[in-house]
This record gives sequence, structure tokens and C-alpha cells, in this order.
Amino acid sequence: MKKLEIPADVPKNSESIFIENYTAITKSTNQLFLFTADHKIEHLNKDFYNKNIPAEVNDPERLFEIANEGEIGAFATQLGLIARYGKKYPDIHYIAKLNSKTDIIPSIQKDPVSRYLWNIEDVIQFKKNSGLKIAGIGYTVYIGSEFEDTMLQEAAQLIYQAHQHGLIAIIWMYPRGKNIKNKRSADLIAGAAGIANCLGADFAKINPPTNKKGKTDSELLTQSTQASGNTKILCSGGTKIDKKEFLRQLYAQIQIGGTSGAAIGRNIYQNTLKDAIEMTKAIAAIVYENGK
Repeated sequence: MKKLEIPADVPKNSESIFIENYTAITKSTNQLFLFTADHKIEHLNKDFYNKNIPAEVNDPERLFEIANEGEIGAFATQLGLIARYGKKYPDIHYIAKLNSKTDIIPSIQKDPVSRYLWNIEDVIQFKKNSGLKIAGIGYTVYIGSEFEDTMLQEAAQLIYQAHQHGLIAIIWMYPRGKNIKNKRSADLIAGAAGIANCLGADFAKINPPTNKKGKTDSELLTQSTQASGNTKILCSGGTKIDKKEFLRQLYAQIQIGGTSGAAIGRNIYQNTLKDAIEMTKAIAAIVYENGK
């Protein structure tokens, strides 16, 4: 791994903690495989229960079993869910997701806004009391929403405060709102990636842009990976697709688009435990072998 550039807002007395957290979740590379599971709030239960999904997926603890037995860099979910199950799974490196909203109210009715549910003080106190491996925090910003100023302010403060304590800061950057005509526009997503860099984020999770035919195009990602500067870009996994096609897209995103890994949920957990674990191994091989 190239020498780690420690952000200037990480105090000297927190640098060793930052390095430890970064090294742990990137496995001594500049790449990150983030297993994401904030969907229980974001998407309610539709990602966990239907005729095409194994019945056991509906149990929230299954997410922790996958994270514990699979090969991932870190597991991102709400701090409250970590509190419910974390004691049984102390070896997982966690990213505490601090904000979430449901998708019940559509953007055509009201522009999205997602305020923080927990703050950095909560995270630090929880980490101290539980002894769990809280490596960083996550927060979603919906740019283009009429409420983006609130989310940008909260994100900026949370990133700064996270770095003060040596935590990694990961921002979900999504164009959303009534004024957004094409939320998969390469220009718009690159703008979102640049904002993440301006906020001071270590990693930014984005949806991969699509071309004029509505297909994801890894070449279009280069605009985002350049615009994000030294903030690393992770592509969202999206809805579940064929395993081989998913892995092919992931490889192209890294090799052609210049991304630094991926943040994947449904393409992992909407499987049997055995298949989910095997999927994490396949993803980890692509993400981390290319980062050494």
C-alpha cells in the first residue's frame, strides 16, 4: 500500500487510531469492501422477505453471521442494530451508520431529508462501553434535495468530529429530489463525488452512472474517480443480479473506472448463508487483490 495520507483534521494523538482503523478495513491496501446493510430502515422489509428470497434472510442476525463468517473489510449498519447484536460478534469491524430514512414518501411528494439519529459522542461512548471494533461512521447526503444544506452541514461536522477521534468517515452521496431529472447522470454523480472530497470524507459511496441507453458504464466512472481527488470511490451494489455478471461489473469498475472497491448489500445477503459467504470471498478477491 502507498503511504497513507492522514487527513490534517486528524490530531497527532489520534493518528495511530486512524491508521489502525484504515489498515484493518482496507486490509493494508487502499481498497475497501464494505458490506452494507442499512436497508432495514431505508427499504423496510421488502429486501428481506419475498418468494424469491430464502426465508432465513428475514432474520436481522443473519446479516451479522455473514459479516462474521465472510471475508469483508467492514460491516456498515445502524448503530442501534450493532447495539442489538454486536456483543455476539465482537470480531467484526463496524461502520456505524448515523442517519437513515424510509422510502415510503416518494421524492415527487417531498424532497428527501435524512437527519442524524446518533452523533459522534454517542459512537465514542458506545465504542468505549461495548469494546466493539467501531472503525468509522457513515452518513447519507441527498444532493439536489431542497434540504441538502442541512445534510451537508451535518455531514461536514460528523466527518470532522470522526477524524478527531481517529474514525474513518464514509459518505453515501446520492442525487435525489424533484429537480433531479437523471440521478444516474455521470456529470451529476461526479459532482457528488467532488462534494464528498470537499466535505473531507475518506470514502464516498455512489451509484454507478449509466449511459444514454440506461446501462451502467464503467468508463463513465473515471469522471467521478478523478473529481473525488483523494477521497476513495465505492460503487453501490444495487439490486441483486446474476452473480457472474455482478462480479464482471465490479472488476470493470475497479480496473476501468478507477474505483477503490465497493459497498454491497443485497447481492450478498439475499442468498443462503453458504452462498452469501462464498459471494463475500469472490468480492474480496477482486477488491483486495487489486489494491496490493
